[in-house]
Amino acid sequence: MAVELTEAQARAAYECLLPEMIEAYSASGLDVAASYDGWPRFSTVAYQSATHGMRYVQNYAAPGEAAQAYGQYEEVGRMPTGSVLAKDSFVAHPDGKLQVGPLFLMERLADGASPETHGWAYSMVMANGAVDRSAGTQAFCTECHAAVAEVQDSLFFLPSELRVQ
Repeated sequence: MAVELTEAQARAAYECLLPEMIEAYSASGLDVAASYDGWPRFSTVAYQSATHGMRYVQNYAAPGEAAQAYGQYEEVGRMPTGSVLAKDSFVAHPDGKLQVGPLFLMERLADGASPETHGWAYSMVMANGAVDRSAGTQAFCTECHAAVAEVQDSLFFLPSELRVQ
């Protein structure tokens, strides 16, 4: 059962869990897992994402071209090759407990690479540091993101009222 938090509760929960998330994701050995929290963040507060299992997420883009492009939101066009986007996540349980969720990653591949995923590679870093780049993950993520592949380069954007402007 998904628990709905107020904005203040979501902010407090995120601030409390962020060090635990970084530690958990860093166990993967991936540089991005240990550094994404220093990247530009595009959400003002953690928000529930229906497409990510009703987990609370925050949106990050790698500094430089990726962040500049992502910050254009629906006017993004095509993200630059090598762009990396990250969404960390947590779950709020009915008993008040909080749990670290996966770190969701998207990487823009070179032109012509992986047409079956519309040029993106998807991965998840689990709370135990395990990295999932399986064919099943690629297919699952692509199936959802394909709905906006042509118009928004496979990108969904957070609600406008929660966007960093």
